[in-house]
Amino acid sequence: MRLSRRLWGPTVVMTSLALALTACGGGSGSSTGAGETDPDGTVSVYGTEPQNALVPTNINDLGGTKAIQPMFATLVGFNGADAKPSNLMAESITTTDSKVFDIKIKQGWKFHDGTEVKAHNFIDAWNYGAYAPNGQLNTDFFSNIQGYSDVHPADENAKPATDKMSGLVQKNDYEFQVTLTAPFSVFDIKIGYQAFAPLPDSFFKDPKAFEQHPIGNGPLKFVSRTPNQDIKLTRFDDYKGDDKVKFKNLDIKIYASQETAYQDLLSGRLDFMEALPPSAVSGGKYKNELGDRLVTGHLLGISTINIPYYVPGYNNLELRKAISMAIDRAQITKTVMNDTYVPADGYISQGIPGARPGVCQFCKFDPAAAKEAFRKSGFQGKLTIASNADGGRKEPLVAACNSIKNTLGVECDFVPATDFGQWRSIVTGHKLTGMGRSDWSADYPSIENFLNPIFKTGASSNDSTYSNPKVDALLAQADSTVDKDTAVKLYQQAEDLVAQDLPTIPVWDEKGTAAKSKNLKSAALDFRRMPDYPSIEVMKK
Repeated sequence: MRLSRRLWGPTVVMTSLALALTACGGGSGSSTGAGETDPDGTVSVYGTEPQNALVPTNINDLGGTKAIQPMFATLVGFNGADAKPSNLMAESITTTDSKVFDIKIKQGWKFHDGTEVKAHNFIDAWNYGAYAPNGQLNTDFFSNIQGYSDVHPADENAKPATDKMSGLVQKNDYEFQVTLTAPFSVFDIKIGYQAFAPLPDSFFKDPKAFEQHPIGNGPLKFVSRTPNQDIKLTRFDDYKGDDKVKFKNLDIKIYASQETAYQDLLSGRLDFMEALPPSAVSGGKYKNELGDRLVTGHLLGISTINIPYYVPGYNNLELRKAISMAIDRAQITKTVMNDTYVPADGYISQGIPGARPGVCQFCKFDPAAAKEAFRKSGFQGKLTIASNADGGRKEPLVAACNSIKNTLGVECDFVPATDFGQWRSIVTGHKLTGMGRSDWSADYPSIENFLNPIFKTGASSNDSTYSNPKVDALLAQADSTVDKDTAVKLYQQAEDLVAQDLPTIPVWDEKGTAAKSKNLKSAALDFRRMPDYPSIEVMKK
């Protein structure tokens, strides 16, 4: 199980959201028991091609995050099993009003190039991520900070007034102050997300060179990246965090086929997969095939089908209702996914404080109501659902298409992308020609994280280009509400409005079923649907 980090200092304001989540419990790992471990062993994990270069502010896909997460240490870290937060690079985070935060960082921590991590490395990285001309995917995560509108104007054609946010002020080499535009009760855990990682001075001297050889401050450092083949990392022995790894080398192997990866795992050529392919799930075969190599956990994420407003004919609420009510979630999760997923009926992952059952009133399979809504929609033509076909994504979406076709009597086809990187480029470039898969894993344990990045107008992961001024207003009100319980209720009101509009259709939630090879003594599944690297131990050969 993951090593516990030092608890939050007594001066820090602890979030009730995080405390509530901890009470929900976490997942379990897998251990084969006896046997010597090899601290200098190599671990290989299943990977997909990242969309972009490995820069924390420009990576938000799982393929890239698997490399970014162990390469960079943020101010706050999260326990892999239950998402419990604790200080990582932060010595202390203090606030009296949830608007002004004083942050002291630990001294003596190094980047992989040997330079010391200082306060300005956080400030410079955050300013770079927020500055509009830099075009970073995670830019919206900085929007709470005072001065964001000056570096990132709402009008995309407007020139920024400056390249530095006024809300970031350095006090000394190891202390800085963050002032937000309004109180925000979630900020002290939000900064645990990878976009808030520090960047070394060398990045700003030559960003292109950095992209070829990223330099982080986490437990693993970059060795090489061969596109569509692998990303290699190795242990950083000067790392000072409690989440050190117990192995030497990490090989993130890029696969186009999850089925191929699973066969490699069974034969010992791959050591960890965070999800299983349809062939293994079918009939529950994986239980016999894996035995004590099965790894389970509690994931904080949801799977949805995105219906972009920019696609002609899809800006149609009756069509959205019809599609949602035409999907037999219970049947698909039972037969295609063999109960490794459960039907979804809301936009917040179960296990997140504030999640409620039955929020999506149109998420129940109702053929009669679906047909009536489809008739009202007046839609003509064919429906499509696009996604990367690797990672076991194809089969349940094909089943969803078939359910829609059989219920509504309309053609529905699955459209595969070449790989995950290409798929995310299609989505972020707003180039979908029909519906598309849109999964989400928690960046940090908060209901806010399932709403602002996805449904706020212009947000970084608003794949459907959804915009509702009432939702924006409720989110803004919730963001600026100091009382956490009151804020959660406001976020819930925003979710209710989203559920009425159906910009995305909740379909299923993954339980958390992973696998390790016989080469590993122990391994656990991170709540973000990744390997929990600090838990991994390699068997000595």
